This record gives sequence, C-alpha cells and structure tokens, in this order.
Amino acid sequence: MDEIQKRILALRAEVAEHSRRYYDEDAPTISDFEYDRLIHTLADLEDQYPQFKSADSPTQRVGGTVSAKFSPVHHEAPLESLADVFSYDELFAFGRRVDDALEDGHSYDVEPKIDGLSIALEYVNGRFVRGATRGDGIDGEDVTENLRTIRSLPQTLKGAPERLIVRGEVYMAKDTFAEINRLREISGEPPLANPRNAAAGSLRQLDAKVTAERRLDLIVYNIQIPQEGYQTHSETLDALAAMGFDVVPYKVYDNIHDCVERIDWIGENRDSFKYEMDGAVIKLNGLEQRRIMGSTSKAPRWAVAYKYPPEKKESRVVDIAVQVGRTGVLTPKAVIEPVRLAGTTVTNATLHNQDFIDKLDVRVGDTVLVRKAGEIIPEVIDVIRDKRPEVTIPFRLPKCCPECGSPVLRDIDGAAMRCTGAECPAQRLRNIVHFASKEAMDIDGLGPAAVESLVAAGLISTPADLYYLEPEPVAALERKGKKSAENLISAIEASKSRGLARLLCAFGIRQVGQKAGKVLAKYYAGLDELMAAGEEELTAIPDIGPVTAGYISEWFANPQSQHQIRLLREAGVSFESGEETVDNRFAGKTFVLTGALELFTRDEASEIIERFGGRASSSVSKKTSYVLAGENAGSKLTRAQELGIEIITEQQFREMIE
Repeated sequence: MDEIQKRILALRAEVAEHSRRYYDEDAPTISDFEYDRLIHTLADLEDQYPQFKSADSPTQRVGGTVSAKFSPVHHEAPLESLADVFSYDELFAFGRRVDDALEDGHSYDVEPKIDGLSIALEYVNGRFVRGATRGDGIDGEDVTENLRTIRSLPQTLKGAPERLIVRGEVYMAKDTFAEINRLREISGEPPLANPRNAAAGSLRQLDAKVTAERRLDLIVYNIQIPQEGYQTHSETLDALAAMGFDVVPYKVYDNIHDCVERIDWIGENRDSFKYEMDGAVIKLNGLEQRRIMGSTSKAPRWAVAYKYPPEKKESRVVDIAVQVGRTGVLTPKAVIEPVRLAGTTVTNATLHNQDFIDKLDVRVGDTVLVRKAGEIIPEVIDVIRDKRPEVTIPFRLPKCCPECGSPVLRDIDGAAMRCTGAECPAQRLRNIVHFASKEAMDIDGLGPAAVESLVAAGLISTPADLYYLEPEPVAALERKGKKSAENLISAIEASKSRGLARLLCAFGIRQVGQKAGKVLAKYYAGLDELMAAGEEELTAIPDIGPVTAGYISEWFANPQSQHQIRLLREAGVSFESGEETVDNRFAGKTFVLTGALELFTRDEASEIIERFGGRASSSVSKKTSYVLAGENAGSKLTRAQELGIEIITEQQFREMIE
C-alpha cells in the first residue's frame, strides 16, 4: 500500500507540473496524448484504491488557473473538462453506462475535438459584452478586448435571446500558424510550439494589438445559458449557426456503435480541416437526458472525448538531406519512402540535429519508425536494427555550408550546427531583416514582409543593396505607393549614420548584440580599428569573453563578411563610433528597470544611463545601485526591497539626469 500511495503521489506531482506548463504557461513539454495517458493512469489507480483519492487530485478538477494579469470572471455554468477514452472498448463501456442510466432511447452527437483554448462568450440583446477563458472551470480570465480582435467572432447576433452565454474554442488555423512561424524564422525569433499553445498565448496577451496580429479564429459548440426551449444539442448548434456563429460540424447517430463510422472518418480526414484536432467528442444529444446523467466534480457523465493515438509507421530511409534554415542552422531530414500519416502522405521526416542522429544511429538504408510530432511535423523516432542492410555508414553533417561553402560551427550552448557566412543565400532574408531591425540599424517600415517583397522583386540581395534603392521600383510593389516608398528610402538613408554600435549588432555576429556592440564602440573609434584588433586584445575588454572574441575574429576573417563591409563602405554607411559620454555621473552605478514607464521607454532610459557612464541590468542583485520602478512593478521591486536597494521613481530619475 505504501508503494501504491507513493506512485499515486508521484503521478499527481507529475501531472500537476505538466498541467502548469500546458494551461498557465502555454508551453507543454510532452504531447497531449502522453499527458492524457498520465491522467488516465492516475484515475485508474485512484479508482482501484479509493482510500487514496483526494479532492485536490488533478483528476478531480480542470487543469488551469486564473492569472492575476486579468480580471476574474465567475462562470454561471461551469466549463467542464471531458473524460478521455483511448479505444473503442472504452467508448462502448461509456455507451453501456448511458444505457444503464436511461430508460428511453437516446442518440449521440459526434464532433471533431478542436485543439484550441476553451472560452465562454456572453451576449446581451444580441451584442457581445464579455468573454472569458475556462480557467479552472469555475472561474476564468476576462479577455474581452482580445476576443474583439477575432474577425470570426460576431459582435452582434441575429435572432438571439435577451441573454446568451455560449462556449467555443479559440484556435489558430494551420495555414496562419505556418505563415507566422515562417515570418518569425526570418526575424530570428523562436517558432511557436504548436497551434493550440500559439492560440492560448496569443489570447492571453496584455496587449490586444499582439492578439490581433496573430489572426485567431473562433468556433462554437455549446449553449451554456439558456437551454430552455431546446430539446436536443443538435437543435442548439443549428440555432447558433442561424445567429451568425461558425459552428462545429456534427453528425447524429442512434447508437454508440454507429458513432465509430464518424470517428474513423474524422481521424482519416484530419488534414482537410483548417484547425488542428486531437480527437472526436461523443455527446448525448438529448438535453433532458444530459440533466439526468449529471456530472462528476470535473467532467460530464454524458460525454467523452475519443483520443486518436499518434500514428507510427515503418518506412525506409532512401537519403539524408541537409537544409540550411534562414538563421543558418543546418537541419538534417530523412528522405523516406512515402507513408500515410494522420491524413497526409509523408516523404520527409526531421532528424533534428547531429546529436539526435548519433543517439538513434540513423543511416541511409535503415528501416525507421516515423510519427507526426504534435500531429504536425513528421519525425523519425526509432531505428529497426534487425532490418538494417549489411553495408551502411554513420551519417555526419558537413563541415562546410552546402549553400555557400562557409565553415559550419556548433552552437556553444546547444546542439545546432550553424553556417557562418554573412552572405549565405539561405540566410538572405533573415540577415536583411535583422540588419534593418529596431535593435540594429532601426529602419522604420522594413519588417519581414517588406524585405520579402523586395527580395522577391529582385531589388535587393544583401543589406548593402538597401542603400541603392530608388523610389519608383519600390512604389511599384504590392501594398506600396509613392509616399510609402519615399518614406522607406528616407528611413534607409537616415540609418547610414546610426554609428558603430548598431552596425556591429546589425552584422549578426554571434553573441554580439546591442550590449556588446555598445561596449566595443566605446573602446574603438571606428570599424577599421576594431577589425585590426586581435582576440587577445578583444578578450581584455570587459563583457567580451574569449568565445565572443573568437566569433568576432572569425566573422571579420570570412571573405563574405569582408565583401559585405566593402559594399557598405561604398554605400556611405558610417563606420565611426559616434559614442558620446555626457559625463560620468553614473560611473560604477548599475540600474534595473521594472514596471511600466510613462516618461521614457525602456530603451530610452537604458541609453541615458549608459551615456552617463552607468550600466542597465535585467536582474536585481546586491551590486544593483538603483531600481527605477514604474507602474505595476513586480518581483524585481520585491527583491530590491528585500535587499535594501534604493528605489527611485521616474521623476527622481529625471531630476538625476537634468
């Protein structure tokens, strides 16, 4: 019994941690299927040993919590979770429980289970007034303003009752998810993990503008209040569609066994839906029969979710190809014999990196197991060794970039192998976007989409080409015009005098961002002096370690880098430092900024501190001199108070610099 109790407690802790990552941080580390299996295992143990059941078990409540960032909303009708089934035997057992509880005949509704964020929408006199996340099922978060940015959410309804609360799912369409990740890759930002977490993270942004940029969608599947006047769930779905909602597709069946037809069809056609799904939902159709069945503390007894297991198929590796991504990372992929997975024909599967290949020892000619990670990206998960041909050789990533021939280096803090070429064709878009970004040359109006259109039109292929653009061909591009083109050319011209610090950041040298660029610009009057410095000299500079010094020397030694520098020099870009120190009143002082500032932006305040000889840091420690605190300052302010560090307001900071 002691061992069983320990097992149950360990499972609860494991589920609680994964719940926190999934619901609260929108950053899961295991698949939905694996998470559901953990819950299922825990529930089975608790049923088998009821003496160890507990009200605070994850099996007894919905996983999410209510963030303090948003106003709380109490759900008049609870937003319950669903019990999962993983086989048709378990589904039929659910059907038998329904048969035992109900005397009359009954039908079932079958719908796809959309993988998004569950929300409740409230309408008064046909007008949308409030929306809330599910939270813990009893209390959620008010995200009304963010929901208003969703175009598929109707602001007004046709023929709605005086007061209506509906339940739906906010999701990110698969095409939208792919496009956003493509642009994030160009910008050098980390990709969004999957559509579900992308939708959840987007909806729970404090800035509704960020939510609007993510182009979310909405689909509804239940009337929470009122249910009077309707006999069946299918009637409510038809009514919601007539009011103007995008409603989940459904089919009604007379018995639980016939539902299998629709469940199989949804599973086989998952790829044809615009949203991701992780199962099918089977519900009693009769609303009065639902009331008779009731609910547990967490889930209704009248519905279950059938979860599709991740498909694993065998295939043979016919080649291993290497792609160079927009950030220069070399990614190996297995070219495999065609195999059908989750509704699509797969011919390529990711091998992630060299460490992954070494771990599985994947070779050309091997028979491998392939699955879709998160139902999206095909990946190799195992090698079937007893089917390996007699003559195979281990695979190694190339030492030179297959696109441009530059040396390939491994990230010091990771497994990625990266091309070092400053003009690598594969990195062209990303390099130009980074060059123009706010922290680098700060060229207003030159984001990923604008750069992409300029490259596609053949107007630019390197950062230096920006300085030779003419207004007329730019104005001829889609979504441009004469005024827009003139503004862009002016912004590009202004960037010529940004100075050495920003230029160094714009080059994209590894570990040389804004901070390192400013440090180097203080020690060298211009780019030529910096290029002449050796690694030993660079290492002697504070905040420039031997690894960074090595990256700087290697970058300047690369012929592609030297070509780019020559082109920029010819274009008239300033290579001079231009760094000014007004005086040294903040010399030796470290500032930490926290909270919402009104008189300055974070960047402005940091630049002022550095101009007066001080240092801006991101974390509070005993060495911190001042904490500049704005509105809603959080843990950094608390930490400063604990350490007895002087806390100043914006007005006090203003007085210090005047």
